[in-house]
Amino acid sequence: MNIFSTYRDYIEAVIEKLVAAGSLPSGLDTSRLTAEPPRDPSHGDISTNAAMLLAKPAGMKPRDIAEMMASALREVTGVSAVEIAGPGFINMRLGDAVWHDCLKVAIGQGAAYGASNHGAGVKVNVEYVSANPTGPLHIGHARGTVFGDVLAAVLAKAGYDVTKEFYINDAGSQVDTLARSTHLRYCEALGRDIGEIPEGLYPGDYLKPVGRALAEKHGEKWLDAPESEWLAVIRSFTIDAMMDLIRADLAALGVRQDVFTSERKLVEDGMVDEVLKTLENMGHIYTGVLEPPKGKTPDDWEARPQTLFRAMDFGDDVDRPLKKSDGSWTYFASDIANHLDKFRRGFGEMIDVWGADHAGYVKRMQAAVKAISAGEGALDVKICQIVRLMDKGVPMKMSKRAGTFVTLRELVDEVGQDIVRFHMLTRKNDAQMDFDLTAVVEGGRENPIWYVQYASARCHSSRGKARECFPNLDMSLNSLASTTISCLTDESELGLIKMIAGWPRLVEAAADAHEPHRIAYYLYELAGLLHAFWDKGSKDVSLRIVQEDNEKLTMSRLVLVQGVQTVIDSGLGIFGIEPVEEMR
Repeated sequence: MNIFSTYRDYIEAVIEKLVAAGSLPSGLDTSRLTAEPPRDPSHGDISTNAAMLLAKPAGMKPRDIAEMMASALREVTGVSAVEIAGPGFINMRLGDAVWHDCLKVAIGQGAAYGASNHGAGVKVNVEYVSANPTGPLHIGHARGTVFGDVLAAVLAKAGYDVTKEFYINDAGSQVDTLARSTHLRYCEALGRDIGEIPEGLYPGDYLKPVGRALAEKHGEKWLDAPESEWLAVIRSFTIDAMMDLIRADLAALGVRQDVFTSERKLVEDGMVDEVLKTLENMGHIYTGVLEPPKGKTPDDWEARPQTLFRAMDFGDDVDRPLKKSDGSWTYFASDIANHLDKFRRGFGEMIDVWGADHAGYVKRMQAAVKAISAGEGALDVKICQIVRLMDKGVPMKMSKRAGTFVTLRELVDEVGQDIVRFHMLTRKNDAQMDFDLTAVVEGGRENPIWYVQYASARCHSSRGKARECFPNLDMSLNSLASTTISCLTDESELGLIKMIAGWPRLVEAAADAHEPHRIAYYLYELAGLLHAFWDKGSKDVSLRIVQEDNEKLTMSRLVLVQGVQTVIDSGLGIFGIEPVEEMR
Protein backbone atom coordinates (compact mmCIF):
# COMPACT_ATOMS: atom_id res chain seq x y z
CA MET A 1 0.00 0.00 0.00
CA ASN A 2 1.60 3.22 -1.18
CA ILE A 3 -0.40 5.93 0.59
CA PHE A 4 0.97 8.56 -1.79
CA SER A 5 -0.18 6.60 -4.84
CA THR A 6 -3.59 6.25 -3.21
CA TYR A 7 -3.93 10.00 -2.79
CA ARG A 8 -2.55 10.64 -6.25
CA ASP A 9 -5.50 8.59 -7.50
CA TYR A 10 -7.82 10.74 -5.37
CA ILE A 11 -6.31 13.89 -6.89
CA GLU A 12 -6.83 12.52 -10.40
CA ALA A 13 -10.43 11.70 -9.52
CA VAL A 14 -10.95 15.31 -8.40
CA ILE A 15 -9.54 16.56 -11.71
CA GLU A 16 -11.87 14.24 -13.62
CA LYS A 17 -14.87 15.60 -11.69
CA LEU A 18 -13.85 19.18 -12.47
CA VAL A 19 -13.52 18.25 -16.15
CA ALA A 20 -16.93 16.59 -16.10
CA ALA A 21 -18.39 19.72 -14.51
CA GLY A 22 -16.85 21.90 -17.21
CA SER A 23 -14.57 23.69 -14.74
CA LEU A 24 -11.49 22.30 -16.48
CA PRO A 25 -11.03 21.42 -20.17
CA SER A 26 -10.86 17.78 -21.25
CA GLY A 27 -7.75 16.04 -22.54
CA LEU A 28 -5.40 17.26 -19.81
CA ASP A 29 -2.19 15.27 -19.42
CA THR A 30 -1.75 14.20 -15.78
CA SER A 31 1.16 11.78 -16.30
CA ARG A 32 3.57 14.11 -14.49
CA LEU A 33 1.21 14.79 -11.61
CA THR A 34 2.84 14.15 -8.22
CA ALA A 35 1.64 13.39 -4.72
CA GLU A 36 4.60 13.37 -2.36
CA PRO A 37 5.72 14.47 1.08
CA PRO A 38 6.50 18.22 1.16
CA ARG A 39 10.13 19.11 1.78
CA ASP A 40 9.10 20.90 4.95
CA PRO A 41 6.93 18.58 7.12
CA SER A 42 5.27 21.62 8.68
CA HIS A 43 3.52 22.22 5.34
CA GLY A 44 1.47 19.04 5.68
CA ASP A 45 1.55 15.37 4.76
CA ILE A 46 1.07 15.34 0.99
CA SER A 47 1.89 18.01 -1.56
CA THR A 48 0.79 18.03 -5.19
CA ASN A 49 1.90 20.01 -8.23
CA ALA A 50 -1.49 19.49 -9.94
CA ALA A 51 -2.51 23.14 -10.25
CA MET A 52 0.93 24.22 -11.49
CA LEU A 53 1.02 21.35 -13.98
CA LEU A 54 -2.43 21.98 -15.44
CA ALA A 55 -2.40 25.78 -15.56
CA LYS A 56 -0.80 26.31 -18.98
CA PRO A 57 -2.70 23.57 -20.91
CA ALA A 58 -5.93 24.66 -19.22
CA GLY A 59 -5.29 28.34 -19.99
CA MET A 60 -5.92 29.26 -16.37
CA LYS A 61 -4.03 30.68 -13.40
CA PRO A 62 -2.53 28.01 -11.10
CA ARG A 63 -4.06 29.68 -8.07
CA ASP A 64 -7.56 29.49 -9.56
CA ILE A 65 -7.17 25.78 -10.30
CA ALA A 66 -5.76 25.22 -6.81
CA GLU A 67 -8.77 26.93 -5.23
CA MET A 68 -11.18 24.68 -7.13
CA MET A 69 -9.21 21.55 -6.33
CA ALA A 70 -8.73 22.45 -2.67
CA SER A 71 -12.46 22.73 -2.19
CA ALA A 72 -13.00 19.25 -3.64
CA LEU A 73 -10.00 17.69 -1.87
CA ARG A 74 -11.35 18.73 1.53
CA GLU A 75 -14.14 16.20 0.93
CA VAL A 76 -11.75 13.32 0.16
CA THR A 77 -11.58 10.45 2.63
CA GLY A 78 -8.99 11.00 5.34
CA VAL A 79 -8.14 14.61 4.46
CA SER A 80 -8.31 16.85 7.52
CA ALA A 81 -7.05 20.09 5.97
CA VAL A 82 -5.98 21.54 2.61
CA GLU A 83 -3.82 24.63 2.18
CA ILE A 84 -2.59 26.50 -0.88
CA ALA A 85 0.98 27.73 -0.86
CA GLY A 86 2.73 30.20 -3.14
CA PRO A 87 1.36 30.47 -6.68
CA GLY A 88 -0.62 27.23 -6.48
CA PHE A 89 0.97 24.33 -4.62
CA ILE A 90 -1.60 22.28 -2.76
CA ASN A 91 -0.70 20.80 0.63
CA MET A 92 -2.92 18.28 2.37
CA ARG A 93 -2.99 17.05 5.95
CA LEU A 94 -4.32 13.62 6.72
CA GLY A 95 -6.15 12.55 9.87
CA ASP A 96 -4.47 10.31 12.42
CA ALA A 97 -6.77 7.43 11.47
CA VAL A 98 -5.23 7.30 7.98
CA TRP A 99 -1.77 6.80 9.43
CA HIS A 100 -3.02 4.26 11.94
CA ASP A 101 -4.48 2.26 9.04
CA CYS A 102 -1.12 2.41 7.25
CA LEU A 103 0.59 0.97 10.32
CA LYS A 104 -1.91 -1.87 10.45
CA VAL A 105 -1.32 -2.62 6.76
CA ALA A 106 2.42 -2.80 7.36
CA ILE A 107 2.02 -5.30 10.16
CA GLY A 108 -0.49 -7.34 8.20
CA GLN A 109 1.81 -7.64 5.19
CA GLY A 110 4.91 -8.48 7.21
CA ALA A 111 8.06 -9.10 5.17
CA ALA A 112 6.10 -8.42 1.97
CA TYR A 113 5.44 -4.83 3.05
CA GLY A 114 6.87 -2.49 0.44
CA ALA A 115 6.52 -4.98 -2.39
CA SER A 116 4.37 -3.82 -5.28
CA ASN A 117 3.50 -4.27 -8.93
CA HIS A 118 4.98 -0.86 -9.71
CA GLY A 119 7.32 -2.40 -12.30
CA ALA A 120 4.46 -4.33 -13.92
CA GLY A 121 6.71 -7.32 -14.60
CA VAL A 122 8.93 -5.41 -17.06
CA LYS A 123 12.10 -7.38 -17.79
CA VAL A 124 15.29 -5.71 -16.59
CA ASN A 125 18.83 -6.99 -17.01
CA VAL A 126 21.31 -5.88 -14.34
CA GLU A 127 24.91 -6.62 -15.33
CA TYR A 128 27.45 -6.18 -12.58
CA VAL A 129 30.86 -7.40 -11.41
CA SER A 130 31.79 -8.60 -14.92
CA ALA A 131 35.45 -8.80 -13.92
CA ASN A 132 38.21 -10.08 -16.14
CA PRO A 133 38.63 -13.75 -15.13
CA THR A 134 42.29 -13.21 -14.30
CA GLY A 135 42.19 -13.62 -10.53
CA PRO A 136 40.08 -13.38 -7.41
CA LEU A 137 37.76 -10.44 -6.90
CA HIS A 138 39.35 -7.57 -5.00
CA ILE A 139 38.30 -4.51 -3.00
CA GLY A 140 37.84 -2.60 -6.25
CA HIS A 141 35.00 -4.97 -7.19
CA ALA A 142 33.24 -4.84 -3.83
CA ARG A 143 31.24 -1.67 -4.28
CA GLY A 144 29.90 -2.42 -7.76
CA THR A 145 29.09 -5.99 -6.74
CA VAL A 146 27.03 -4.90 -3.75
CA PHE A 147 25.46 -2.02 -5.66
CA GLY A 148 24.32 -4.27 -8.51
CA ASP A 149 23.06 -7.02 -6.24
CA VAL A 150 21.02 -4.72 -4.02
CA LEU A 151 19.72 -2.72 -6.99
CA ALA A 152 18.44 -5.98 -8.48
CA ALA A 153 16.71 -6.77 -5.18
CA VAL A 154 15.10 -3.30 -5.05
CA LEU A 155 13.82 -3.67 -8.61
CA ALA A 156 12.40 -7.11 -7.82
CA LYS A 157 10.70 -5.74 -4.69
CA ALA A 158 9.11 -3.04 -6.85
CA GLY A 159 7.66 -5.60 -9.26
CA TYR A 160 10.22 -5.83 -12.08
CA ASP A 161 11.27 -9.13 -13.63
CA VAL A 162 15.00 -8.97 -12.92
CA THR A 163 17.86 -11.01 -14.31
CA LYS A 164 21.29 -10.64 -12.68
CA GLU A 165 24.07 -11.14 -15.21
CA PHE A 166 27.86 -11.52 -15.16
CA TYR A 167 29.62 -10.79 -18.47
CA ILE A 168 32.87 -12.76 -18.61
CA ASN A 169 35.58 -10.76 -20.41
CA ASP A 170 37.39 -13.84 -21.68
CA ALA A 171 38.20 -12.87 -25.27
CA GLY A 172 40.93 -10.27 -24.87
CA SER A 173 44.69 -10.41 -24.67
CA GLN A 174 44.55 -10.44 -20.87
CA VAL A 175 43.40 -14.07 -20.84
CA ASP A 176 46.35 -15.05 -23.02
CA THR A 177 48.57 -13.38 -20.44
CA LEU A 178 46.71 -15.34 -17.79
CA ALA A 179 47.42 -18.60 -19.64
CA ARG A 180 51.14 -17.79 -19.85
CA SER A 181 51.15 -17.01 -16.13
CA THR A 182 49.51 -20.34 -15.37
CA HIS A 183 51.98 -22.18 -17.59
CA LEU A 184 54.75 -20.70 -15.47
CA ARG A 185 53.09 -22.00 -12.29
CA TYR A 186 52.59 -25.35 -14.03
CA CYS A 187 56.33 -25.53 -14.69
CA GLU A 188 56.93 -24.60 -11.05
CA ALA A 189 54.62 -27.40 -9.89
CA LEU A 190 56.72 -29.85 -11.92
CA GLY A 191 59.91 -28.76 -10.16
CA ARG A 192 61.23 -26.05 -12.45
CA ASP A 193 62.86 -22.99 -10.86
CA ILE A 194 60.87 -20.14 -12.42
CA GLY A 195 62.72 -17.36 -10.62
CA GLU A 196 61.03 -13.94 -10.46
CA ILE A 197 57.69 -13.62 -12.25
CA PRO A 198 58.44 -11.73 -15.51
CA GLU A 199 57.04 -8.24 -15.90
CA GLY A 200 53.59 -8.30 -17.49
CA LEU A 201 52.50 -11.68 -16.10
CA TYR A 202 50.17 -12.20 -13.13
CA PRO A 203 52.28 -12.73 -9.98
CA GLY A 204 49.61 -13.74 -7.47
CA ASP A 205 49.87 -16.96 -5.47
CA TYR A 206 46.28 -17.78 -6.45
CA LEU A 207 47.63 -19.32 -9.68
CA LYS A 208 49.80 -21.86 -7.83
CA PRO A 209 46.96 -24.35 -7.17
CA VAL A 210 45.86 -23.94 -10.79
CA GLY A 211 49.38 -24.83 -11.94
CA ARG A 212 49.40 -27.88 -9.65
CA ALA A 213 45.99 -29.01 -10.92
CA LEU A 214 47.22 -28.64 -14.49
CA ALA A 215 50.30 -30.73 -13.67
CA GLU A 216 48.16 -33.43 -12.08
CA LYS A 217 45.92 -33.57 -15.13
CA HIS A 218 48.51 -33.38 -17.94
CA GLY A 219 51.78 -34.39 -16.35
CA GLU A 220 54.78 -33.06 -18.34
CA LYS A 221 52.84 -32.85 -21.61
CA TRP A 222 53.10 -29.04 -21.89
CA LEU A 223 56.41 -28.58 -20.09
CA ASP A 224 58.60 -27.99 -23.13
CA ALA A 225 55.89 -27.78 -25.80
CA PRO A 226 55.67 -24.62 -27.93
CA GLU A 227 53.15 -22.02 -26.81
CA SER A 228 51.04 -22.54 -29.92
CA GLU A 229 50.20 -26.05 -28.69
CA TRP A 230 49.26 -25.30 -25.07
CA LEU A 231 47.97 -21.71 -25.06
CA ALA A 232 44.32 -22.44 -25.90
CA VAL A 233 44.12 -25.48 -23.60
CA ILE A 234 45.67 -23.78 -20.60
CA ARG A 235 43.68 -20.61 -21.25
CA SER A 236 40.38 -22.49 -21.11
CA PHE A 237 41.49 -24.49 -18.06
CA THR A 238 42.56 -21.37 -16.19
CA ILE A 239 39.46 -19.34 -17.06
CA ASP A 240 37.28 -22.13 -15.67
CA ALA A 241 39.39 -22.23 -12.50
CA MET A 242 39.22 -18.44 -12.11
CA MET A 243 35.46 -18.40 -12.60
CA ASP A 244 35.10 -21.07 -9.90
CA LEU A 245 37.18 -18.80 -7.64
CA ILE A 246 35.09 -15.75 -8.54
CA ARG A 247 31.81 -17.60 -7.92
CA ALA A 248 33.12 -18.63 -4.49
CA ASP A 249 34.09 -15.01 -3.76
CA LEU A 250 30.63 -13.86 -4.78
CA ALA A 251 28.98 -16.51 -2.61
CA ALA A 252 31.05 -15.30 0.37
CA LEU A 253 29.43 -11.89 -0.16
CA GLY A 254 25.97 -13.42 -0.53
CA VAL A 255 25.80 -12.83 -4.30
CA ARG A 256 24.38 -15.38 -6.71
CA GLN A 257 23.87 -14.29 -10.28
CA ASP A 258 21.41 -15.81 -12.71
CA VAL A 259 23.39 -15.73 -15.96
CA PHE A 260 27.09 -15.90 -16.87
CA THR A 261 27.70 -14.81 -20.46
CA SER A 262 31.05 -15.50 -22.16
CA GLU A 263 32.47 -12.85 -24.45
CA ARG A 264 34.52 -15.53 -26.20
CA LYS A 265 31.43 -17.60 -26.91
CA LEU A 266 29.63 -14.57 -28.36
CA VAL A 267 32.58 -14.07 -30.71
CA GLU A 268 32.75 -17.75 -31.64
CA ASP A 269 29.00 -17.87 -32.24
CA GLY A 270 29.30 -15.02 -34.74
CA MET A 271 27.45 -12.49 -32.61
CA VAL A 272 30.03 -9.76 -33.27
CA ASP A 273 29.76 -10.39 -37.01
CA GLU A 274 26.01 -10.09 -36.54
CA VAL A 275 26.52 -6.65 -34.99
CA LEU A 276 28.35 -5.43 -38.09
CA LYS A 277 25.66 -6.85 -40.34
CA THR A 278 22.84 -5.36 -38.27
CA LEU A 279 24.38 -1.90 -38.06
CA GLU A 280 25.34 -1.98 -41.73
CA ASN A 281 21.77 -2.83 -42.75
CA MET A 282 20.58 0.08 -40.65
CA GLY A 283 23.02 2.45 -42.34
CA HIS A 284 24.93 3.13 -39.13
CA ILE A 285 28.40 2.07 -40.38
CA TYR A 286 30.84 3.70 -42.80
CA THR A 287 34.53 3.69 -43.64
CA GLY A 288 36.44 6.81 -42.65
CA VAL A 289 39.40 8.35 -40.86
CA LEU A 290 38.85 9.84 -37.43
CA GLU A 291 40.42 13.12 -36.41
CA PRO A 292 43.17 12.66 -33.81
CA PRO A 293 41.62 13.08 -30.37
CA LYS A 294 42.60 15.86 -28.02
CA GLY A 295 44.44 14.91 -24.87
CA LYS A 296 45.20 11.27 -24.12
CA THR A 297 44.98 9.04 -27.19
CA PRO A 298 42.55 6.12 -26.67
CA ASP A 299 43.61 2.56 -27.48
CA ASP A 300 41.23 2.23 -30.42
CA TRP A 301 42.38 5.31 -32.36
CA GLU A 302 44.42 4.78 -35.53
CA ALA A 303 45.41 7.20 -38.29
CA ARG A 304 43.94 5.12 -41.11
CA PRO A 305 40.61 4.33 -42.76
CA GLN A 306 38.49 2.31 -40.35
CA THR A 307 35.09 0.69 -40.03
CA LEU A 308 33.24 3.28 -37.97
CA PHE A 309 29.94 3.34 -36.11
CA ARG A 310 27.96 6.57 -36.47
CA ALA A 311 27.89 7.06 -32.71
CA MET A 312 27.42 10.84 -33.03
CA ASP A 313 24.00 10.24 -34.55
CA PHE A 314 22.97 8.72 -31.22
CA GLY A 315 24.40 11.21 -28.76
CA ASP A 316 28.10 10.36 -28.58
CA ASP A 317 30.88 12.92 -28.96
CA VAL A 318 32.66 11.18 -31.87
CA ASP A 319 32.12 8.19 -34.13
CA ARG A 320 33.71 4.97 -32.91
CA PRO A 321 35.86 2.28 -34.60
CA LEU A 322 34.68 -1.32 -34.68
CA LYS A 323 37.80 -2.98 -36.15
CA LYS A 324 41.52 -2.72 -35.44
CA SER A 325 44.25 -2.50 -38.08
CA ASP A 326 44.89 -6.24 -37.82
CA GLY A 327 41.27 -6.96 -38.70
CA SER A 328 40.26 -8.00 -35.19
CA TRP A 329 37.28 -6.52 -33.43
CA THR A 330 37.61 -3.70 -30.94
CA TYR A 331 36.37 -4.25 -27.38
CA PHE A 332 33.54 -1.88 -28.26
CA ALA A 333 32.30 -4.22 -31.01
CA SER A 334 32.21 -7.15 -28.56
CA ASP A 335 30.38 -5.04 -26.01
CA ILE A 336 27.77 -4.09 -28.62
CA ALA A 337 27.32 -7.81 -29.33
CA ASN A 338 26.74 -8.43 -25.64
CA HIS A 339 23.99 -5.82 -25.49
CA LEU A 340 22.43 -6.91 -28.78
CA ASP A 341 22.28 -10.41 -27.35
CA LYS A 342 20.54 -9.10 -24.23
CA PHE A 343 18.08 -7.08 -26.28
CA ARG A 344 17.22 -10.15 -28.37
CA ARG A 345 16.64 -12.07 -25.15
CA GLY A 346 13.86 -9.63 -24.35
CA PHE A 347 15.62 -7.05 -22.22
CA GLY A 348 14.50 -3.65 -23.39
CA GLU A 349 15.76 -2.19 -20.13
CA MET A 350 19.41 -2.80 -19.30
CA ILE A 351 21.51 -1.57 -16.40
CA ASP A 352 25.30 -1.89 -16.35
CA VAL A 353 27.33 -1.27 -13.20
CA TRP A 354 30.88 -0.13 -14.03
CA GLY A 355 33.94 1.12 -12.23
CA ALA A 356 35.07 4.73 -12.37
CA ASP A 357 37.78 3.89 -14.93
CA HIS A 358 35.05 3.18 -17.50
CA ALA A 359 33.20 6.49 -17.14
CA GLY A 360 34.41 7.69 -20.54
CA TYR A 361 32.85 4.65 -22.18
CA VAL A 362 29.25 5.43 -21.22
CA LYS A 363 28.10 7.63 -24.11
CA ARG A 364 29.30 5.29 -26.84
CA MET A 365 27.65 2.27 -25.23
CA GLN A 366 24.35 4.06 -24.76
CA ALA A 367 24.55 5.24 -28.37
CA ALA A 368 25.16 1.68 -29.54
CA VAL A 369 22.19 0.31 -27.60
CA LYS A 370 19.96 3.01 -29.02
CA ALA A 371 21.14 2.14 -32.52
CA ILE A 372 20.94 -1.66 -32.45
CA SER A 373 17.53 -1.60 -30.78
CA ALA A 374 16.13 1.03 -33.16
CA GLY A 375 15.40 3.17 -30.12
CA GLU A 376 13.43 0.46 -28.31
CA GLY A 377 16.16 -0.42 -25.84
CA ALA A 378 17.52 1.69 -23.00
CA LEU A 379 20.82 1.37 -21.17
CA ASP A 380 21.49 3.04 -17.83
CA VAL A 381 25.12 2.88 -16.73
CA LYS A 382 25.84 3.35 -13.04
CA ILE A 383 29.42 4.33 -12.27
CA CYS A 384 30.80 3.28 -8.90
CA GLN A 385 33.66 5.36 -7.60
CA ILE A 386 36.67 3.78 -5.93
CA VAL A 387 36.74 2.59 -2.34
CA ARG A 388 39.80 3.45 -0.31
CA LEU A 389 40.46 0.74 2.27
CA MET A 390 41.63 2.09 5.63
CA ASP A 391 42.41 0.84 9.10
CA LYS A 392 42.24 3.41 11.90
CA GLY A 393 42.54 6.10 9.27
CA VAL A 394 45.64 4.61 7.64
CA PRO A 395 45.53 3.22 4.07
CA MET A 396 45.74 -0.60 3.98
CA LYS A 397 48.76 -2.39 2.57
CA MET A 398 48.36 -4.75 -0.35
CA SER A 399 47.68 -8.47 -0.11
CA LYS A 400 50.67 -10.79 -0.41
CA ARG A 401 48.48 -13.67 -1.53
CA ALA A 402 46.84 -11.75 -4.35
CA GLY A 403 50.02 -10.09 -5.51
CA THR A 404 48.84 -6.53 -6.02
CA PHE A 405 45.52 -6.02 -4.24
CA VAL A 406 43.32 -6.70 -1.21
CA THR A 407 40.91 -9.48 -2.13
CA LEU A 408 37.18 -9.34 -1.64
CA ARG A 409 37.37 -12.55 0.37
CA GLU A 410 39.91 -10.99 2.74
CA LEU A 411 37.57 -8.06 3.27
CA VAL A 412 34.55 -10.28 3.99
CA ASP A 413 36.58 -12.53 6.31
CA GLU A 414 37.81 -9.48 8.20
CA VAL A 415 34.52 -7.67 8.93
CA GLY A 416 31.71 -9.96 7.76
CA GLN A 417 29.30 -10.12 4.84
CA ASP A 418 26.59 -7.95 6.39
CA ILE A 419 28.91 -5.04 7.16
CA VAL A 420 30.38 -5.03 3.66
CA ARG A 421 26.97 -5.16 2.00
CA PHE A 422 25.49 -2.32 4.06
CA HIS A 423 28.47 0.01 4.18
CA MET A 424 29.05 -0.11 0.44
CA LEU A 425 25.69 1.67 0.08
CA THR A 426 26.13 4.33 2.72
CA ARG A 427 27.27 6.70 -0.03
CA LYS A 428 25.78 7.38 -3.45
CA ASN A 429 27.52 5.24 -6.06
CA ASP A 430 29.27 8.15 -7.79
CA ALA A 431 30.75 9.52 -4.55
CA GLN A 432 34.15 8.34 -3.36
CA MET A 433 34.22 6.25 -0.21
CA ASP A 434 36.59 5.35 2.60
CA PHE A 435 36.05 1.93 4.18
CA ASP A 436 37.78 1.83 7.56
CA LEU A 437 38.08 -1.71 8.93
CA THR A 438 38.08 -0.45 12.51
CA ALA A 439 35.26 2.08 12.21
CA VAL A 440 32.82 -0.29 10.49
CA VAL A 441 32.78 -2.70 13.43
CA GLU A 442 32.52 -0.09 16.17
CA GLY A 443 29.26 0.78 17.89
CA GLY A 444 27.65 4.19 17.81
CA ARG A 445 25.49 6.44 15.72
CA GLU A 446 28.31 7.08 13.25
CA ASN A 447 28.20 3.41 12.22
CA PRO A 448 25.04 3.04 10.07
CA ILE A 449 24.65 -0.76 10.17
CA TRP A 450 25.22 -0.85 13.93
CA TYR A 451 22.68 1.94 14.38
CA VAL A 452 20.03 0.11 12.35
CA GLN A 453 20.70 -3.24 14.01
CA TYR A 454 20.53 -1.56 17.41
CA ALA A 455 17.03 -0.34 16.52
CA SER A 456 16.09 -3.92 15.65
CA ALA A 457 17.48 -5.12 18.98
CA ARG A 458 15.48 -2.46 20.85
CA CYS A 459 12.29 -3.62 19.13
CA HIS A 460 12.93 -7.16 20.37
CA SER A 461 13.88 -5.84 23.81
CA SER A 462 10.52 -4.05 24.06
CA ARG A 463 8.65 -7.29 23.44
CA GLY A 464 10.78 -9.05 26.02
CA LYS A 465 10.05 -6.37 28.62
CA ALA A 466 6.32 -6.52 27.81
CA ARG A 467 6.36 -10.29 28.26
CA GLU A 468 7.92 -9.87 31.71
CA CYS A 469 5.23 -7.37 32.78
CA PHE A 470 2.31 -9.13 31.15
CA PRO A 471 3.10 -12.88 30.92
CA ASN A 472 -0.23 -13.69 29.26
CA LEU A 473 -0.10 -10.88 26.69
CA ASP A 474 -0.81 -12.14 23.18
CA MET A 475 1.77 -10.43 20.96
CA SER A 476 1.10 -12.49 17.85
CA LEU A 477 0.81 -10.62 14.56
CA ASN A 478 -2.91 -11.36 14.40
CA SER A 479 -3.38 -9.90 17.87
CA LEU A 480 -1.31 -6.83 17.08
CA ALA A 481 -3.16 -6.29 13.81
CA SER A 482 -6.51 -6.25 15.64
CA THR A 483 -5.37 -3.90 18.42
CA THR A 484 -6.96 -0.46 18.63
CA ILE A 485 -4.21 2.15 18.26
CA SER A 486 -6.18 5.41 18.29
CA CYS A 487 -4.20 6.41 21.40
CA LEU A 488 -1.02 6.80 19.32
CA THR A 489 -1.26 10.55 18.87
CA ASP A 490 2.01 11.94 20.21
CA GLU A 491 4.10 13.76 17.63
CA SER A 492 6.94 11.25 18.01
CA GLU A 493 4.55 8.30 17.56
CA LEU A 494 2.95 9.78 14.46
CA GLY A 495 6.38 10.65 13.09
CA LEU A 496 7.40 7.00 13.28
CA ILE A 497 4.12 5.87 11.72
CA LYS A 498 4.48 8.31 8.83
CA MET A 499 8.02 7.08 8.25
CA ILE A 500 6.76 3.49 8.17
CA ALA A 501 3.97 4.50 5.76
CA GLY A 502 6.55 6.01 3.41
CA TRP A 503 8.41 2.72 2.93
CA PRO A 504 6.48 1.50 -0.17
CA ARG A 505 6.99 4.85 -1.90
CA LEU A 506 10.67 4.81 -1.00
CA VAL A 507 11.14 1.37 -2.56
CA GLU A 508 9.46 2.47 -5.78
CA ALA A 509 11.46 5.69 -5.92
CA ALA A 510 14.76 3.84 -5.35
CA ALA A 511 13.83 1.40 -8.11
CA ASP A 512 12.87 4.17 -10.55
CA ALA A 513 16.07 6.13 -9.89
CA HIS A 514 18.29 3.02 -9.79
CA GLU A 515 19.61 4.26 -6.45
CA PRO A 516 19.73 1.51 -3.81
CA HIS A 517 21.61 3.75 -1.39
CA ARG A 518 18.24 5.35 -0.66
CA ILE A 519 17.31 2.17 1.22
CA ALA A 520 20.33 2.56 3.52
CA TYR A 521 19.57 6.23 4.11
CA TYR A 522 15.93 5.47 4.89
CA LEU A 523 16.74 2.68 7.35
CA TYR A 524 19.21 4.94 9.13
CA GLU A 525 16.58 7.68 9.43
CA LEU A 526 13.93 5.23 10.65
CA ALA A 527 16.36 3.88 13.23
CA GLY A 528 17.04 7.45 14.35
CA LEU A 529 13.33 8.10 14.93
CA LEU A 530 13.01 4.87 16.92
CA HIS A 531 16.03 5.76 19.08
CA ALA A 532 14.67 9.29 19.60
CA PHE A 533 11.31 7.89 20.69
CA TRP A 534 13.07 5.49 23.05
CA ASP A 535 15.12 8.32 24.54
CA LYS A 536 12.02 10.48 24.89
CA GLY A 537 10.44 7.70 26.93
CA SER A 538 13.48 7.72 29.21
CA LYS A 539 12.66 11.32 30.13
CA ASP A 540 8.85 11.09 29.99
CA VAL A 541 7.59 7.84 31.53
CA SER A 542 4.20 8.28 29.85
CA LEU A 543 5.90 7.69 26.48
CA ARG A 544 7.68 4.50 27.43
CA ILE A 545 6.78 1.59 25.22
CA VAL A 546 5.98 -0.73 28.11
CA GLN A 547 3.54 0.83 30.58
CA GLU A 548 3.60 -1.52 33.56
CA ASP A 549 0.15 -0.41 34.76
CA ASN A 550 -1.50 -0.09 31.34
CA GLU A 551 -1.69 -3.23 29.23
CA LYS A 552 -3.84 -1.59 26.53
CA LEU A 553 -1.42 1.28 25.92
CA THR A 554 1.52 -1.12 26.01
CA MET A 555 -0.14 -3.21 23.33
CA SER A 556 -0.70 -0.12 21.16
CA ARG A 557 2.96 0.85 21.48
CA LEU A 558 3.99 -2.71 20.62
CA VAL A 559 2.03 -2.31 17.39
CA LEU A 560 4.17 0.72 16.63
CA VAL A 561 7.35 -1.19 17.49
CA GLN A 562 6.26 -4.09 15.29
CA GLY A 563 5.76 -1.66 12.42
CA VAL A 564 9.33 -0.43 12.81
CA GLN A 565 10.60 -4.02 12.98
CA THR A 566 8.60 -4.94 9.88
CA VAL A 567 10.26 -2.23 7.82
CA ILE A 568 13.73 -2.99 9.18
CA ASP A 569 13.20 -6.65 8.30
CA SER A 570 11.98 -5.69 4.84
CA GLY A 571 14.82 -3.24 4.22
CA LEU A 572 17.61 -5.44 5.50
CA GLY A 573 16.07 -8.28 3.49
CA ILE A 574 16.73 -6.24 0.34
CA PHE A 575 20.36 -5.98 1.46
CA GLY A 576 20.48 -9.72 2.15
CA ILE A 577 21.10 -9.04 5.84
CA GLU A 578 19.46 -10.74 8.83
CA PRO A 579 18.23 -8.32 11.54
CA VAL A 580 19.50 -9.04 15.04
CA GLU A 581 17.51 -9.65 18.22
CA GLU A 582 20.26 -8.45 20.54
CA MET A 583 23.55 -6.63 20.24
CA ARG A 584 26.66 -8.60 21.09
